[in-house]
Parts: sequence; C-alpha cells; structure tokens
Amino acid sequence: MTAPPITWIQQALTADEAEVSRVMQICNACRYCEGYCGVFPAMTRRIDFDIKADIHYLANLCHNCGACLHSCQYAPPHEFAVNVPQAMAKVRVQTYTDFAWPTALGKLYRSNGLTLSLAVAFGLSLFLMLVLQAQGSLVHAPLQGNFYAIFPHHTLATLFGAVFGFAMLALGMGVVRFWRQVTPGPSMPGATTEAAHHALTLKYLDGGHGDGCNDEDDRFTLRRRRFHHLTFYGFMLCLASTSVATVYHYAFGWQAPYAWTSWPVVLGTLGGLGLLVGPAGLFWLNLRRAPGHGDAAQRPMDRGFLALLWVTSLTGLALLLGRDSAYMALLLAVHLGVVMALFVTLPYGKFAHGLYRCAALLKAAIERRMPNTLNLGSE
Repeated sequence: MTAPPITWIQQALTADEAEVSRVMQICNACRYCEGYCGVFPAMTRRIDFDIKADIHYLANLCHNCGACLHSCQYAPPHEFAVNVPQAMAKVRVQTYTDFAWPTALGKLYRSNGLTLSLAVAFGLSLFLMLVLQAQGSLVHAPLQGNFYAIFPHHTLATLFGAVFGFAMLALGMGVVRFWRQVTPGPSMPGATTEAAHHALTLKYLDGGHGDGCNDEDDRFTLRRRRFHHLTFYGFMLCLASTSVATVYHYAFGWQAPYAWTSWPVVLGTLGGLGLLVGPAGLFWLNLRRAPGHGDAAQRPMDRGFLALLWVTSLTGLALLLGRDSAYMALLLAVHLGVVMALFVTLPYGKFAHGLYRCAALLKAAIERRMPNTLNLGSE
C-alpha cells in the first residue's frame, strides 16, 4: 500500500519556522502589540503555531516596520529574545524559495545580490553594444529619436515580450502555490477592496499609530513608507507609459518617437523620477537599519533589486534626454540591457515580496470577516 503524500501541514518545521512558532507563542500570551499591524490580530485567531501554512502566512503579513521590536519588553537582551521582524524575515525569504517556479530556480533568491544584479545588467548591455558596434551604428548621425532605426520594433517586442511574459508566469505560479497552501477560505464581500486599500496605501508601514516605522532607533518616521510609495507608484507609472505606447502603436498606428507632451513620455518621466528618488531612499535606509531589524543575510538581495530599479530609471531618463543625439544607440543598448536584467531577475528577487504580501493581506481581510471561534483578542 502506497503511503499518502506528506502535506505542508504534516511537514516538520525548519529552524526558522520553529523560531516564529516560539515567538508567536510568547506574543500571543502578551498581546501588547495587538493593534500594531495585521500580524497580531491574525495571531489571536490561533492557539498553536506548528502549522507551516500559518507561519508562512504570518511571515508574509509582516511588513518589517520594527514597531513591535522597539515596544517589546521581551526583546533582546531579555532571555526570551523576542524579535518578530527578524524571525518573520527569515521565513519570508524561505517561502519565496519554497514556492518559486520552476522549483529548481528557487535557490536564486539566495544568490541574487547587488553584485550579481549589476553584473547581469552590465553583461547584457555590453552584449548589445558589441552587436551595434559590429554593425557600425554605436555612434551615428542623429535619428530624431527613432529607436526602431537601431532595433526593429518586432525584434524588441518579441525579445522583451518573451522575457517579461516568463517573469510574470513565474511570479504568478509562485503566488498561486502560496495561495493554495495558506487555504484562504471562501471569498467574502469587501475583502478584496480592503486588501487592495491596505496594499496601495502601505497601511502597515505606519507602525500601528500613524507615526511610521523604526528605521535605526526608537524614533518613528514615515521615510520608509514614503520611499516605498515613490518606488511603487514610479514603477506603475513606467508600466502605464509602456502600456499607453503599446496602445498607440497597435490600436492607432502612432509610432515612436512621441512628443515630450505625449502621455507615454509624461508618464514615463514622472515614473522615472519616482524610481530615482524612491529606490535611492530605500537603499540609504537599508544601509542605516539596525542589525536587529529584519534578516541581514537578505540585504544583498534587497540592495540588488533597488540598484537595478535605480539604474533602469537613470538609463531611461538619459535615453530620453539623449534620444536626438549621435549617442542614442549607445544609450539605448545600455538601457535595454538593464531592463532585460531587471526582467530576468524579477521572479527571483525582492519584487516577489510584494505579490506574496498582497496574498497575505487578502487572506487577512477574508479572516476578519469570519467568526473568531477562539473568541481571542479584539479585531
């Protein structure tokens, strides 16, 4: 008789998951931080924390704001050594690895650091520059911003469409795997709207009281929340710029280059500025954060992603400013290489945390609409 497959619930906890279980047992007895973020109300619906799915869910619900650490009477150097942000961060990156698709590429989360990210960007940019140099078009007479005179439109669309499509597929498959594991329960009216609101406003980066996170000390600040907003909405504006340009090209037959006052250029410029300021600010805060905040082993991955976003924006704005010059081909090759590096590393870097966190926020919104059968805590 064949033994039944081992489920996520039956699997033994890893050392990092066991630490979250231990910490949550202490927090569930204390309850001082119950109103700080979504983790603690979700915690009060549970008595035991020995199920992987629950631990993975709580870890991705944590926004690593640090408020609970600075308020905790049991934080290090107390013998209980309660550090919720650090314990959650270590499990969070484990979930990205466990649910990555294809599974064999999950280990890339561990190696996707600053050096690797920039090396991939440099290598791809150099390859494109060598291709153009071989064709004798790296430096040329001004082409009035006509990118397609350098790389045909169908070549760019096919190349980047394939890379971007794979990135979205890999991210989507990972989130689906995570969603099925945490067993969200039946859909509830208003849950999706609430989760979207919490995600778009970064509600849980306010420290639970509206004053913000603790970046490197006991002082509350909204810097991290604001830099996150600039990064997220800058990225979305750039995506909107590309989407509008696609509609212009295929629906109306309006081909690039577009005027400075056109929607693709305006949206792209605003998004690019957001992606200059936001990632630079988050990189600066990452360098200053106290060692007890989060998992120091993940900082190379965090910084690699932020650096790629920043360089993508910088090279994009440089290309816009120099599109009428003799160096447009050079600027285009550099920008396309960086963008491709961003897409290639997207499914196996820090970008994934936003999607997993949205899934956790949706589960939390659904849970809040369900009866608390344990009758523990107030929500």
